[in-house]
Order: sequence, then structure tokens, then C-alpha cells
Amino acid sequence: MFWSLTRGGLLALVAWASGASALADPTVTAVLTESETELGRPVQLEIQVTGASNPKPPDEITVDGLDIRSAGVSRQYQMQNFSVSYSFTYNYTIMPLRAGTFKIPPQTVDSGEKALRTPELTLVVADSSGGRAARPGRGRNSGGNVEPGQAGFVEMILPKNTAYVGEMIPVQIRLGLNMRAPVESLGSGVQIAGQGFTTQKMPEPRQTVETINGRSYQVFIFKTAISPARTGKIEVGPAEINPMVRVPRSGQRNPSLPRDLFDDPFFNNFFNDPAFAPSTPKEINLKSDRTTLEVKPLPPSAPPGFSGAVGNFILKADANPKKAQAGDPVTVTATVTGRGNFDRVTAPRLEEERGWHQYPPSDKFKQDDDVGISGAKTFETVLSAKERKDKLSPLVFSFFDPIKEVYVTLKSEEIALQITGGAAPTPTPAVAVTAPPPAAPATSTTAAPKQEQDILYQLNERPAAVQSFTPFYARPSFWTAQLLPLLALCGLLAWKVQRRRRSNLEAQRVARLQHEATGLQRNLRRNGTTPQQYVADASRAVQLKTALARNIDPNAVDAETAAAAFRLDEEKRARLRRLFQKSDEMRYSGGGNGGHTLSSEKRQEILELVENLHA
Repeated sequence: MFWSLTRGGLLALVAWASGASALADPTVTAVLTESETELGRPVQLEIQVTGASNPKPPDEITVDGLDIRSAGVSRQYQMQNFSVSYSFTYNYTIMPLRAGTFKIPPQTVDSGEKALRTPELTLVVADSSGGRAARPGRGRNSGGNVEPGQAGFVEMILPKNTAYVGEMIPVQIRLGLNMRAPVESLGSGVQIAGQGFTTQKMPEPRQTVETINGRSYQVFIFKTAISPARTGKIEVGPAEINPMVRVPRSGQRNPSLPRDLFDDPFFNNFFNDPAFAPSTPKEINLKSDRTTLEVKPLPPSAPPGFSGAVGNFILKADANPKKAQAGDPVTVTATVTGRGNFDRVTAPRLEEERGWHQYPPSDKFKQDDDVGISGAKTFETVLSAKERKDKLSPLVFSFFDPIKEVYVTLKSEEIALQITGGAAPTPTPAVAVTAPPPAAPATSTTAAPKQEQDILYQLNERPAAVQSFTPFYARPSFWTAQLLPLLALCGLLAWKVQRRRRSNLEAQRVARLQHEATGLQRNLRRNGTTPQQYVADASRAVQLKTALARNIDPNAVDAETAAAAFRLDEEKRARLRRLFQKSDEMRYSGGGNGGHTLSSEKRQEILELVENLHA
């Protein structure tokens, strides 16, 4: 009973308090801190809402000649005699853009229960050089000029000033922007001027905050790498960037406001800080110093197979499968890992290429840093043995080490393989076989004919089969004999059904081949596939058309079979051979190989060859 009474009393108290708080109708007021001002001198607009728990202020206040921006909101809550009152004050900063008398129209505030409207306000703006004397320090810098040295800096850092042709040199570019100049954008990014070198693509910069000479800077760190392309002295830089920052519209201190804590001539007072006062975007140009790089040529007498790789690398290789027949594909995977100019790293070569047929390799690069100086480049090469093999000779890769200033040749370990077939078997010597002695002639025993007797032969033994007097139609053998024609009839029906099914399957197979061939020729006309897919579709279409013409398995069709089926002349026969050979090369060389391209003329030539095949 006690808890019931207590709960009831609390509910009644809450209801009374809610009713009391709802009795006060929401109201709104709006005031200006000053009704008169001059150019370059801001004033404050305050809109106060009371009696509403969640009002919605006006989204934007627009007056021609005035720049009005929101400056935040303050909230107050009071409870008196269980009555809760709310008060919200919305602050706006008004910066005059020209002299004159301006009317700020009534603004609508949504209190949640009804729409409230503020009174109309009037603001008089005088020209600072007009009727009233201009106070010292109250000028307006409409140009918004900014000294780049005050806004930020750019520096370019190279770890060395001498290098070899093709060597990758890491470059770090540091962009520092004054924390009191908010960054709008970094423009088009960093550009490094100069000729005689290539530049790696820059990733997104890393950001940090540093204090330099008592000023706080937002620092952007860009990373890239350059590679000299010629010998001699080359000029690198300057590194240039044109960031967009926000600067204050008023360039001089307002004595009626507190002085800037840092007393920085670039930002004179609190309201000149773009984070608080009206500001304008400004593009500034920043440049670093130039750097001279001495580039030396690579030493002469480069080893065979050297492709221009400069750096420090290691080599690993493997092959799969380890057991195969001669002519079967064997994939050799070689991985070059290290640091250097990976764009000049090519596939390692076989030390002994005799007895192998090689297809073009594919490559894949995985970088370990931001700009691609270090990482691992993997090559996959398909080989087919022409003869029996028990091993794969070492793979060889050569590069120039700029630290030791010598050429280095790496060799992988020999890989044990088991390639069988491909050679005629060793003839087995004939073994003399002694003919067996002729068998002795078999002695033929002729039974003496039974003498005829004048009287009937007397039956002394019982016959093997017991004779029965059961009617013939009642015997089991009769009905067994009747089943034979029925079984034969059933077998004939089953044979006809099977034959019809086989004919239907054949018709379905032909229909599938025709449908596939039609779809492939449609894809060839669209000309929107990759070179590898285009050549594969063309060779498959030839196989399908040959299979339909000869009624054979399309997978067993090669260039010679197709040429014979369509009675091609020598020129078309050669084109057909090249098409099948190109298809095999693209299939074995891998999709990562970027060396295969097909021009529009080559694609049209292949399409005409396929469409003109008629039996």
C-alpha cells in the first residue's frame, strides 16, 4: 500500500510539473549589439528563444550587402518550483560589405508548437572614410593579399646528390601551412620541375602538426622517387604547390576587440582569425629550393641479359608440376625481391635453353612501400620440354648494385624434374626361340562297326529323359517358348526407342554447337573483348564450324583439320595456323602479360577468316 501511494504521488507530481512548464508560451526576441557600424567593423546579432525545449532557428539569413554567418548557440535550463524553463540564444556575426542602411527582415523560428517571428532590425553602416573620422587601425584590406612566407613553406629532401642512371632515389616533400590559415584544398598537388628524370606517382600525403619557431603548422608529407634518365648534372626542382587557404577579410586590428594572443602581424586580432571572423579563400604559391644531382653512367661490360635493373635484389624460383610428359606445359615461377627500379626488372632467363620451348612470361608486382621502390615482382613462364628431362637448369638474373658499384648476376638452384616420353624406346634384342619338337602323330583308333542283327536290338538301359504323357500346351517348355517372341518384340521396341533417343541427342548436340558458334561470332563482331579472349573465341569458333561440317568432336580440331575440312588455299591455311598458334601462346603466357595487343585491322582480318569458312 505504501509503495502504491508513493508511486501515485510521484506520477501526480510529474504531471503537475509538466503542466506547469507547459503553461509558459514560447517567445522569441532579436537584438543587435550595435545599430550603427562602419565598413570592416562587425556586429553581433542575437536571437533568443524561451519556453521551447527544442526550437529550430532559421537555416540562413540573407541580406544584400551584409555577410551574416552563424557563430554558435548557448543553452540555459532553470527549474523553479518544479517548473523547467528553457532558453536558447543563437549568435550571428554580421560583417558589412558596403555602406548604407540595411533592414534585417523578420526571421521564423519553429518552437515545436507554433512558428515564432523575430522583429525587423535596422543596421546603419557608414563608410570608414566618410562622415565619422576613421579610427586608427580600422582599415579594410579588400585585396586579401597574403605573404607566402607567413602562410607556409615547402621543402624538398633528397638523401644523396650523386646517383647512377636508372637508380631510384627517394624524395620527401614537406608542405607546412600556418594553423591559423584553414586549408580549403591542396590545389593540383605537388609538381617537381626539371628535366632528365622520371617521377613516381605520389600517394596521399601523411598529415601531422609541428611547432616551428613558435608557430604551429599543419604539415603534409609527400613521398615519391625520381630516376635519372641521362648522365651529367641535372637540376631537380623546385617543388611547387598552390594550396587554397582561408584568410581574413580585415587586415588590421580592431582596437575595440581583444588583442591577438600571439601578436602575429599576419593575423592581427581575434576577429581576424579565419576560424572566427568572416574570411575569403586565397590561393598561395609555395616553392622549394632547387637541388643539383650528379648522375654517373653505368660501367661498361654489362653481363648478358642485363636489362637496366639498378638496385639490390634476390632471386627465388620453382617449377610445377615436377612430373610431366614431353610437350606438356610446366609453369616456372621466378620471384625477384628487393629495392630498386622494378620497371626495368625483366623475367630471369634459363641458363640452358636447349630442349625447351618457352612462351612469353606474365608478371605481377607487389610493392612494400608507398612509391614502389621496394617489393617483389613475380614472373610466370610456361615451358614445354621437347625431349626427356631430369632437371631444369638455373634461372639467371643480372643487375647493377649502386652501393657496391658492381654488376651482380644471380642464379637460382637447379630444379629436379621428371619429364618422360619424347624419344624412341631402346630396341629389345631378339631372343632365339627353339621350335618345339613335332608332336608324335596321334594314333587313330577306329571303332569296329556294330554288326547288323536280324532281330531288334533289345533295350537293356533306361532312357536319359523320362517320357511324359502331359499335354504339350500344359508343359512349362511350351509357355517358355511363347515368351521368346514377346521378349524379342520388347527388345525391338527398346532398340527403336534408344535409336530415336540417340538421334535426339545428336540433334541436341548439333544445336548446342550451332548456338555456341553463333554466340562466338556475335562476340567477335562486337569487338569489345580483350585480345586474349578475342583470339580464344575465334579459334573456338573455327573448331565448332569444323565439328559441324565433319561431325567430329570440336576439341579434337586443330589448324590442319580445319584447313582440310574447308579446303583452304595455302594463304588462308597459313592464317589459320597463326590464329591457333596465337591462341596457344596467349593461353599459356597468362593474363598478366601486357605484350599482347590486337589492332582493329587485325581483329577484322580474324573475323573475316572465321566467317568465310564454308564447307
